[in-house]
Amino acid sequence: MKNIFSNKPAAVANGGIDIGVPDGAVRAVIDAVLPNVDHGRFPVKCVAGERVPVRAHCFTDGHDVVRVQLCWRANEQKDFREVPMRALGNDVWEAAFSPPSPGRYVYTVVAWVDPFESWRSEMTRRVDPDDVRIAAQIGALEIAAAAARAEGADRVALQRWATELDAVAASPGSDMVSLKALALDDEYAELARRHPDRQHAVRHPVELPLVADRERARFSTWYELFPRSTGPAPGVHGTFKDVEARLPAIAAMGFDVLYFPPIHPIGREQRKGPNNALQAGPDDVGSPWAIGAAEGGHTAILPALGTPEDFRHLVARATEHGLEIALDIAFQCAPDHPYVKAHPGWFRWRPDGTVQYAENPPKKYQDIYPFNFECEDWRGLWAELKRVIDHWIGEGVRIFRVDNPHTKAFPFWEWVIGEVKRAHPDVIFLAEAFTRPKVMHRLAKLGFSQSYTYFTWRNTKEELQAYFTELSTEPGIDYFRPNAWPNTPDILHEQLQTGEPAVYMSRLVLAATLAANYGIYGPAYERREHLPRSAGSEEYLDSEKYQLRHRPADDPDSLEPFIAQVNRIRRENPALQRDRGLRFLHIDNDQLLAYAKASPDGENVIVTVVNLDPHHVQTGWVGLEPASVGVKDGQAFQMHDLLSNQRFTWQGDWHYIRLDPRSVPAHIFVVRRRHGDERDFDYFL
Repeated sequence: MKNIFSNKPAAVANGGIDIGVPDGAVRAVIDAVLPNVDHGRFPVKCVAGERVPVRAHCFTDGHDVVRVQLCWRANEQKDFREVPMRALGNDVWEAAFSPPSPGRYVYTVVAWVDPFESWRSEMTRRVDPDDVRIAAQIGALEIAAAAARAEGADRVALQRWATELDAVAASPGSDMVSLKALALDDEYAELARRHPDRQHAVRHPVELPLVADRERARFSTWYELFPRSTGPAPGVHGTFKDVEARLPAIAAMGFDVLYFPPIHPIGREQRKGPNNALQAGPDDVGSPWAIGAAEGGHTAILPALGTPEDFRHLVARATEHGLEIALDIAFQCAPDHPYVKAHPGWFRWRPDGTVQYAENPPKKYQDIYPFNFECEDWRGLWAELKRVIDHWIGEGVRIFRVDNPHTKAFPFWEWVIGEVKRAHPDVIFLAEAFTRPKVMHRLAKLGFSQSYTYFTWRNTKEELQAYFTELSTEPGIDYFRPNAWPNTPDILHEQLQTGEPAVYMSRLVLAATLAANYGIYGPAYERREHLPRSAGSEEYLDSEKYQLRHRPADDPDSLEPFIAQVNRIRRENPALQRDRGLRFLHIDNDQLLAYAKASPDGENVIVTVVNLDPHHVQTGWVGLEPASVGVKDGQAFQMHDLLSNQRFTWQGDWHYIRLDPRSVPAHIFVVRRRHGDERDFDYFL
């Protein structure tokens, strides 16, 4: 990095007093480089192969011309690649680069006052013959200097241009129009630009970090399943082989990530019974999040599920169906986890000689011991927890959903995610942190690829518009990737507790079209399981967190076909595969929510309208200017509803909507810009 400050301060005339001033020859200013996260403290996120636009605020004093270059490289590379930045106006410059593969990169900006471009800019404005003649001679000197910096054919061509320009300018009978044309020759100018005078260039002082992930970090469709509830009969514990039998149906619904809660041995001490009962019977299976028993801990598999070989076979079979297995990383222990005896210093001990269990008063989790990240052996603890992640990467897992990361030390996550992704840049981490906004954003900055959201609790038009506007705009969009879930094993929102199909359908459409990453906890969702444990509770009655569940194979009322249709729409429409570009549309009914998304090239535009009222038909007028979707004013265009397969002709700025929740409570329109006319009729041809 170039240091623009002199080693010796300049001296002023009055007495030679030394004061620290910048190098007076360095006149270009780089005022800002965007995007950046906390001035470069954390990396911006992108997907390998996608265009990363960078803007810089660059200028100089006076009227000279500044040139600006975007510089980028992979972390392991020494040399920067450079991309010329173009002026957008108001001293804002823009260029883009595309990281070719997942990994870590840095980028910055360099700028300088360019003598050749400054001369050329002034030359275009000169009209006085004497001014033109003198300016041409000055230009010949600048061109000769460029020739001296060049080699080969460029040097020869530039020297020839400089000599010719100087000779014509010195000739008393030269034509001023021809002289000016020679001075401003575009082809020669391109040669000169290749060899600029950058001796007074300034580089932005920060090399800004960037993480490029694989595409699934930006666009994924998750399905959560308890493997132990896949057994063939009531009361029979499911196995990995039973899960394999479910893979075709899950893939047919259009999911690409199959997420399992913890699959490790479950503690027997303080085991919880059904519905979180404090006492468990001899046949109760306990909570998967109470990890560890005599059979092993975080790198072991619950024997009832199968063997490591069974798990590896499941991972391979899932891949054949286009599914990735995601595992839960829950860094906590049951009382009988081997760590408790082998590493007692990793836990907090109470005055009565017992380990402090997890609690969030008044809630108590007697079957879970949290780690003490302030213990003396924190380095040993960190190393062991990283070994757990490395183990499952070795078993073929590349996606991890992390349980309650906000209750573990922030420095640990920054370190472990950085170390893991340095060796395996394709690994994806989802933060399950339903906590305060600033904490959620900090976790995203620390390296989590995706983050759970408050979507479950955003239900009104105003709430949804405000929240997803925040999620889809800067600065959060540069590092925070939302993953929207209508339900989880922990969350049965009161809206879902009626079991009405329209509610489940509308919430699914909202999650799947507002966010590029979304998921559901099934089969509870598609079967509309809606009974809470008690009035006012968001816990499921007879929750799978504490007991086995058996569901008949066929359910005629299942939402599986609808879910498959929505997921197919997501796969076929690039507009729905990213979070940037979401814009809400005005619609004159508070029970109707309307929004549009477009692909980066603008070719694919999706307009979604959702009826938020599950009981009544709602109508309204939605504002959509044709120009905003690439249609000329006054031209009719077609809106193809991908849910009902109906086609509507729209024209003008306002369009009528009618949605009946008893059929389908939403439209997912794709804009068909060409509207058929008589020329499409066979007889016309």
